[in-house]
Amino acid sequence: MDTMRDRFIATADRLLDDDPRLALLLAEISKDGFQQALRRHPDRVINVGIREQLLIGAGGGMALTGMRPIMHTFASFLVERPFEQLKLDFGHQGVHGVLVSAGGSYDWPSGGFTHMSPGDVALMDTLEGWTVHVPGHPDEAETLLRQAVASEGSVYVRLSVHSNASAHPMARSGFTVLREGSRAVVVAVGPMLDDVLAATEGLDVTVLYATTVRPFDGTTLRRAVAGARPDVVLVEPYLAGTSTAAANDALAEVPHRVLGLGIGRRELRRYGTIEEHLAGQGLDPASLRARITTFLR
Repeated sequence: MDTMRDRFIATADRLLDDDPRLALLLAEISKDGFQQALRRHPDRVINVGIREQLLIGAGGGMALTGMRPIMHTFASFLVERPFEQLKLDFGHQGVHGVLVSAGGSYDWPSGGFTHMSPGDVALMDTLEGWTVHVPGHPDEAETLLRQAVASEGSVYVRLSVHSNASAHPMARSGFTVLREGSRAVVVAVGPMLDDVLAATEGLDVTVLYATTVRPFDGTTLRRAVAGARPDVVLVEPYLAGTSTAAANDALAEVPHRVLGLGIGRRELRRYGTIEEHLAGQGLDPASLRARITTFLR
């Protein structure tokens, strides 16, 4: 199976042919995958080198001219390093574009903490009006990328090597009900779904699948809680607790409890593998089941 980044490259390559308003800006990452696109569209495929602030600034400038920029690199270099440019060159200027990251929270453990970005979605939460997609499979990544490019707003598409075994039904904008139960509601975000389904096998809980986390789908959550005990568990592949405030706001008029599971603030200073990082963060199926059942008791 191809990765989400492989699918992004193939899809963006075709979209550049179809839409003359579209531009692609790179900062070295994935440049080899776009060599043919660069030859076909040298004025709309631009590699700025390892200059991530310029990546965002140039994208903002293109957006000011009416173009639709896609900006791509690792999440830590796309969101964290040039955050001031995102805040000013897009938010303050009132223009829009598409961010497509790679690397997730810990996709390349041997790259070290410089290439990990568990806090990216929480940081994007401080900006107004951004839609955030977190696909769990390459097929979903392609669908969400096409939606992002076709829209007129500001969109962050968070890609990862961590992937579910197969694609799942996705609501157009919001959460999808995959299982129904009465004891609690568990929200699985993107690539956490397979582990959540394994962890909750046999438990009397509702499982919601989220590939779009901003805006937060409070309507579906309230509907799910109405049919179950109002205990909510959020399982996110980034900083733990990123969406707890959004869930609390959605359930402000309902007595409830929320448990936010995700990547902890403590840095794991060993390389390891993605699977070992999941286990180290308590996000493997066995750990998730123990944490969820303890919360429900």
